[in-house]
Amino acid sequence: MGSSAIEENTYNGKRFVTIMDPQAFIRLSIGSLRLRIPGAALNSVSSGIQALSSPCSCEIRLRGFPVQTTSVPLVTSSQATPDSHSIASSFYLEESDLKALLAPGCFYSTHACLEVVVFTGRKGSHCGVGTKRHQIGTFKLEVGPEWGEGKPVILFNGWIGIGKNKQESGKPGAELHLRVKLDPDPRYIFQFEEVTRLSPQIVQLQGSIKQPIFSCKFSRDRVPQVDPLSAYWSGSADGSELEMERRERKGWKVKIHDLSGSAVAAAFITTPFVPSTGCDWVARSNPGAWLIVRPDVCRAESWQPWGKLEAWRERGIRDSVCCRFRLLSEGQEGGELLMSEIFINAEKGGEFFIDSDRQMRAAAASPIPSPQSSGDFAALCPVVGGFVMSCRVQGEGKSSKPLVQLAMRHITCVEDAAIFMALAAAVDLSIEACRPFRRKIKRGSRHSV
Repeated sequence: MGSSAIEENTYNGKRFVTIMDPQAFIRLSIGSLRLRIPGAALNSVSSGIQALSSPCSCEIRLRGFPVQTTSVPLVTSSQATPDSHSIASSFYLEESDLKALLAPGCFYSTHACLEVVVFTGRKGSHCGVGTKRHQIGTFKLEVGPEWGEGKPVILFNGWIGIGKNKQESGKPGAELHLRVKLDPDPRYIFQFEEVTRLSPQIVQLQGSIKQPIFSCKFSRDRVPQVDPLSAYWSGSADGSELEMERRERKGWKVKIHDLSGSAVAAAFITTPFVPSTGCDWVARSNPGAWLIVRPDVCRAESWQPWGKLEAWRERGIRDSVCCRFRLLSEGQEGGELLMSEIFINAEKGGEFFIDSDRQMRAAAASPIPSPQSSGDFAALCPVVGGFVMSCRVQGEGKSSKPLVQLAMRHITCVEDAAIFMALAAAVDLSIEACRPFRRKIKRGSRHSV
């Protein structure tokens, strides 16, 4: 890898810590998808009316990764020019993933392949009548040594035949247009060494090496009511089963300090987490909220708003906690820009992320704007689209030590990384803040949070 984005130096008497080289990641993107089917070939797939009125879709497969499904626009004009910038699917590969893909498996004589399998129609049923998809064809691209060279490379770009014309032998069948590209996308990886409420140190990971970068200071305002989580946070509670009383969860604060002791980012609850009317949990109608802030460069001892994180609980067979993050920008009408809305399994935990490609695919009906449309975030996101950050947390009642990944291209100084650490801490604490308020605590579980 190239050198890290940050070097150790002193400025105005303040020491900046060195961030180690990032870890190598590769972004494999598949885009510019279009499908054209000659008339005769169209009839061989299904009736022309059905094929043109039914959606075309594809499954994008890469060994060891979940299958991704996306729509494929059907074009009738041979002169149609596909959008060369549209991204339909992305895979992020680290070094171990590449080794696994390049190594022949027990049941594989060759390296793994990227497969794009195109269908017309959709699976499921309509008015009680079962329907099924018709497979049109498959595009395959074998994983090669160039995948591991760490350089931008276009693996394929253009039209290719993927099906046969069953009615007229020798005539062209369906054709697929796609653009497959590899881009180096190195990341910094950080981990909280203890649960957030214990004010842990935050280290950067590089292989087996751990380097301290930040410290995390958690605090909560003392309020007249008994905090609903006090039974977890103190050893004074007896071993009998306790029932949480209906109380609001407020006054929680997290400050991120660099190694010189300076506070470089913070998060604090601005809207208390309280049970909604008629239930004992934080509902979508009245979410709790955090304000994510950074030091104001113009005023000492002052903070400048950067983002807002809302969280609430969604009930179901498996409860989830929804975390919705908005970037605050004076340049935007209304001052807020939606960047991420993620559902995390309340029991098992999961991943919160900011990734415009994944977000737009998941919310095609209301796509999330590009980060570059925000004045503040544009400074952190000079490249439109793609991965920005991820934070993996454990479920409620478990010892969560958030693991955070940041795209190197968005980090120009220690403070850039710190603001994402504050956001990650707020996500982690939101899992606990969204616990039901009247839940019995089993003996000994108060120490497991």
